[in-house]
Amino acid sequence: MDLRLPGLRGPRRPRRIVSAVAAVVVLAGAGTWTAVASDDDTPAVHRADRVMAVDGVRLDTSYFTSGTAGRRPAVLLGHGFGGTKDDVRQQAEDLARDGYAVLTWSARGFGRSTGKIGLNDPKGEVADVSRLIDWLAKQPQVQLDRTGDPRVGVAGASYGGAISLLAAGYDDRVDAIAPAITYWNLADALFPDGVFKKLWAGIFFNTGGGAARFEPALAAMYERVAESGTPDTAARELLEARSPSAVADRIKVPTLLLQGQTDSLFTLAQSDAAEKAIRANGAPVDVDWIAGGHDGGDLEGDRVQSRVRSWFDRYLKGDKAADTGPAFRVTRTGGVDSTDGAARLRGASADTYPGLENGERAFTLTGRREEQSFTNPPGASPPAVSALPGLGGGGLSQLSSLGVGVSLDFPGQYASFDSAPVTDDLRVTGSPTVTVHVRSTSDTAVLFAKVYDVSGSGGQVLPSQLVTPVRVEGAKAGKDVTITLPAVDHKVQDGHRLRLVLASTDLGYASPMTPATYTVSMKGALKVPTAPAVTTAAAPLPSWVWWLPLTGAAIALALLLTARRRTAGPAPDPALAEVPLQITDLSKKYANGDRYSVRDLSFRVEKGQVLGLLGPNGAGKTTTLRMLMGLITPDGGEVRVFGHAVRPGAPVLSRVGSFVEGAGFLPHLSGRENLELYWRATGRPAEDAHLEEALEIAGLGDALARAVRTYSQGMRQRLAIAQAMLGLPDLLILDEPTNGLDPPQIREMREVMIRYAAEGRTVIVSSHLLSEVEQSCTHLVVMDRGRLVQAGPVAEIVGSGDTLLVGTAAPVEEPVVEKIAALPGVASAVPVDEGLLVRLGADGSAQRLVAELVRLDVPVQAVGPHRRLEDAFLTLIGGSA
Repeated sequence: MDLRLPGLRGPRRPRRIVSAVAAVVVLAGAGTWTAVASDDDTPAVHRADRVMAVDGVRLDTSYFTSGTAGRRPAVLLGHGFGGTKDDVRQQAEDLARDGYAVLTWSARGFGRSTGKIGLNDPKGEVADVSRLIDWLAKQPQVQLDRTGDPRVGVAGASYGGAISLLAAGYDDRVDAIAPAITYWNLADALFPDGVFKKLWAGIFFNTGGGAARFEPALAAMYERVAESGTPDTAARELLEARSPSAVADRIKVPTLLLQGQTDSLFTLAQSDAAEKAIRANGAPVDVDWIAGGHDGGDLEGDRVQSRVRSWFDRYLKGDKAADTGPAFRVTRTGGVDSTDGAARLRGASADTYPGLENGERAFTLTGRREEQSFTNPPGASPPAVSALPGLGGGGLSQLSSLGVGVSLDFPGQYASFDSAPVTDDLRVTGSPTVTVHVRSTSDTAVLFAKVYDVSGSGGQVLPSQLVTPVRVEGAKAGKDVTITLPAVDHKVQDGHRLRLVLASTDLGYASPMTPATYTVSMKGALKVPTAPAVTTAAAPLPSWVWWLPLTGAAIALALLLTARRRTAGPAPDPALAEVPLQITDLSKKYANGDRYSVRDLSFRVEKGQVLGLLGPNGAGKTTTLRMLMGLITPDGGEVRVFGHAVRPGAPVLSRVGSFVEGAGFLPHLSGRENLELYWRATGRPAEDAHLEEALEIAGLGDALARAVRTYSQGMRQRLAIAQAMLGLPDLLILDEPTNGLDPPQIREMREVMIRYAAEGRTVIVSSHLLSEVEQSCTHLVVMDRGRLVQAGPVAEIVGSGDTLLVGTAAPVEEPVVEKIAALPGVASAVPVDEGLLVRLGADGSAQRLVAELVRLDVPVQAVGPHRRLEDAFLTLIGGSA
């Protein structure tokens, strides 16, 4: 069945990206097939890994299928910037089980794929996707609409989200897309209103491995703009050509836009522009504002993947009964759950997308004076602080929805104007707008506009930590400027005020370095969108509340007392006061409640240990680490750190340091300055940082005084570990700390971990490099399918095999080898380069073997277990990795 809706796509046009030679050459033959482990009641997934030669580069790919023979729709899954195909493996497996053929790949310049990073260059990364679609069209499992045209959808987040939009614009074979937390116009994202978003741009190029890893034109552009602090026309045109907005009129497929609310990189305005353009083409478009984003918060992974799956069921499988959800949905944070301290999330929806300026209410703003003057300081320093992208960790931006303010404006560097207290609860949904008059002693003024929620006591929070930069040309003569403030979904409580702040600096952006004085005044009211059609469904009260109010009150009181007892949490266990970590019967189910991510997990970690947490993808390692750090709450069991039960925000977590996603650093600051800035952002006293001790352990030496942009990948990784070690936490958690490092850098990282634990502290490291774990860890915990498989010292786990390697000073002659193989207790003996490989029988022992070898005059130099950790690991998990 052809799912293309009449009027949406128009006549089929020639492919815009063509190759003069064969589209795809598979370099790895038929690939490596792997059966992916699954629960007993779910079908097995088969994965084929292939390296494909595509238009001059090599792309590392994985192809997932499941179930019986027959054709089914295909899905391409793109990964985020700095990631690889492995980041979307779990989603690929889930989609394969749901009846799709799924292809993942590492984009150019990432993972094992070659080529320069082109930021989704139409002639590079976008052309690669068309070549991958060519390959899918030749697979016997893939449903075809016509020869060479597979039924295919594309999904991904951030970098992968942009490629899904671009693929739909450049290749008319794409049938549906589901981009998440991504950009519509990359120039607008990094150069909003002509202001350079220096912090995020630096993180972008740093995460990519430095400017040398990018296409030369992009590297030159970044270095030019970073040095001048001002984006030029050529820089803007270069990024716009790589943006989905460049092919806005060509994207005519059903599109599910998922955008993050806590996102100072790709704001809600990006998805708003995408929605308007794609809907104008006649295609179905749904919009979903999720709680998290690039600045942290809850990315709602399970819910989002479920909605993406339903979207593809409808538009790829043709399942008209598939519930794709409302046209518009927004996740709202409604306080804190008293049972576990987690933010409560609720969905609100509307039958149509309201846009960013719907249902406006006007609020008059007044200041201490009608006109207010403030300065842009020399060198634009010190800068005001709104968001801390790459440094905030854990989602500082989400704190604003819980009434916690983390922003900072410096006196004399801003003007402010307040509204009267609101008389009813006000829900802001969209982008407020305001017109102001700006005058400057310089011809160009750069302002940073933000609206605070100010409580009756004077405390203020910045919704989602978002700020709008405004460049005003011709400001010396004075100019009226209409400002569109960041789009948010935020509740302002009755009695609170709205405060417009216009600042001269912001940490995330480049400001003019020349000192100037700005003078501003109000020219109109603040217009606040309320989107009244967006409603949160409330559960109806049970009838007995009305019939039996006294009973209802008693029950409410009982629940309140119970909640208070739960909030207090379990008392510390004195017997575990010196135990870094005790996990007991820990369990966590997936959101749908019928599959476990972690089940009945128990283990203990002692002081001075370097513990390796091992398991195949999907074993539950990341979920375990997130529960350990208090980021998610277990469904059963408990985690105790030094005797204290771990819950979100538990004070004992101050004794835990973590490196779980890679840190973003400001490339133009030195290593030391980056660490000092990070520590100041925590709000803790400088003397508590133990900066010198952490740096000594990290071993960065003189490099600390150099700009981070000059660092190698290994040095940046060690700087990130030093950041995690600030405050010298007693328990240090490292997730894949050696990712992207070469062998010498890996060895250095191993020494860092060993030195840290040598001081009596404890390190937990999750890694896929088994040989490295074997050398750096003292103990292991092996997990598979959420359960503990084995725990204990490395030597005990590795050395439990029955095969011994006998090192000899000279090769052993064949007649002697035959005599050894015939010895009692020996199952076989095979000569190898290092000596002999001897497999013992059930009644054999190493002691008796050595005695017999001496008797036979074999020049024995060493005897030890032959089994490596990799062998032991695969044995323990049954080869399911």
